[in-house]
Amino acid sequence: MTFIIAASGAAAEAIDRVVPQLVADGVAGRLVAGDATLWGEAAEAEASIRLGWVEAAAGSRGLVDDVEALRRQLRERGVDRIALAGMGGSSLAPEVITRTEGVDLTVLDSTDPDQVRRALRDGLDRTALVVSSKSGSTLETDSQRRAFEAAYRDAGIDPAERIIVVTDPGSPLDADARRAGYRVFNADPNVGGRYSALTAFGIVPSALAGVDVRELIDEAIAVLPEISEDAEHNPGLRLAAAIAGTRPLRDKTGIVADGTHIVGLGDWAEQLIAESTGKEGLGLLPIVLEKRAPELSAGLDDLQVVRLVGSARDAREVAEGEVEVAGTLGAQLLVWEFAVAVAGRLLGINPFDQPDVESAKVAARGLLDSLEPAAAPVATDAGIEVRGTDGVALDTVDASIDALLAQLGEGGYLAIHAYLDRIGQPRFERLRAAFAARTGRPVTFGWGPRFLHSTGQYHKGGTPNGVFLQLLGQPHEDLAIPGRPFTFGQLIQAQASGDASVLAEHGRPVLTLTLDDLDEGLDRLLAAASR
Repeated sequence: MTFIIAASGAAAEAIDRVVPQLVADGVAGRLVAGDATLWGEAAEAEASIRLGWVEAAAGSRGLVDDVEALRRQLRERGVDRIALAGMGGSSLAPEVITRTEGVDLTVLDSTDPDQVRRALRDGLDRTALVVSSKSGSTLETDSQRRAFEAAYRDAGIDPAERIIVVTDPGSPLDADARRAGYRVFNADPNVGGRYSALTAFGIVPSALAGVDVRELIDEAIAVLPEISEDAEHNPGLRLAAAIAGTRPLRDKTGIVADGTHIVGLGDWAEQLIAESTGKEGLGLLPIVLEKRAPELSAGLDDLQVVRLVGSARDAREVAEGEVEVAGTLGAQLLVWEFAVAVAGRLLGINPFDQPDVESAKVAARGLLDSLEPAAAPVATDAGIEVRGTDGVALDTVDASIDALLAQLGEGGYLAIHAYLDRIGQPRFERLRAAFAARTGRPVTFGWGPRFLHSTGQYHKGGTPNGVFLQLLGQPHEDLAIPGRPFTFGQLIQAQASGDASVLAEHGRPVLTLTLDDLDEGLDRLLAAASR
């Protein structure tokens, strides 16, 4: 076998109990055959046009020669830096692929003015941009594309020589890109964004950046027979049972990577799990954990720990109650997609829709249409503006954090959303572990606005027991969006405000802190977390 799932405790019991029933129901064979009835009548219409990912790896083989030829052409013209404008699955899969292979790829999945400006400034003369979007209507990606087009023209560079588009055939972006003379690669329209890792959305930017994607594709194809078989050793069925079949359900999935074998897979799996399962008031909350995360020693009975290890040998001795997963990157991508789809069946939800993702987008667009200034803060404490839902936003930062955490009940979680330059402020991720140690509860951390296209679905549609801490900053310098009446700074502020309003409408407690000085603000927050 090329893929290993080992488990102990409740996860092992779930595998022993659930997998035989999945085998008896013929779930693996039916899924691979494209049976859209697996998730119930209500999901059938959506599922019938969302199962192309099963055979995506084989279909992507035909892309490789064209993409590699384009890479050679770009290199011959002195273009050796690839930037990617995309959100959610369009950016997270290429990011894990290139990071694992040690290949440079500039991922632009933010509307923070400082992060956008850096992507435009660093080596534009040797940069090509991949614009990835199924429709092209994604506001963030459209804004990033406009900024690059203007920058290329200002530098005397024809955008048609530098912009490559990945989109669905017949989409508005497909038509616009072809009219503009851009190179276009079409993806399979029967694959949703979070399941698109092995389609053109994952393959094109990774190959252009320099990854040998043939090996990645071969790894996925090699594991397909294993997950197609209705047998108890099927790794996809075993993983699905381990994360979605425990009794009582461990509805939080802690993903721990060894940090050497595959880099960043947890971030990709996080969006796959949250957006696929977090709806109808239930689901699995994924949490990317460090190897020494406080949650791992807290004895949490609602947390299922899944460790990503380098080899089958590493998976022989599994810690009590944990799951260990060993496999190559290409195999990991396909097995996780398969397992999460089967987890949807076990949970009784449709894993292919995302009913709550659009709400934050609508709220943000409404704020951009009005361009009204942000509401006055409830208080300003040492340069930190405090806003939030009733009973949470108080006179000081410490009091407000205390009030927020006081609403963190048994079985709940804290989500930290940092609407900041994620490249320039990596230290903020330290807050996750600090607050987990203080609260004794699971804590997630997401960079805004990228998480809106992934875990944002769970926060609004999943189990309603989260409390939310938003962190905003002030850009060093705002940046105009060509052809738009608003700036990147106004856009990211509207996205944060829009998401906060939707969370509040769902009854979720939200505390928003706007930091005038990021270094001082981080120190203040770390001190609050350690109290």
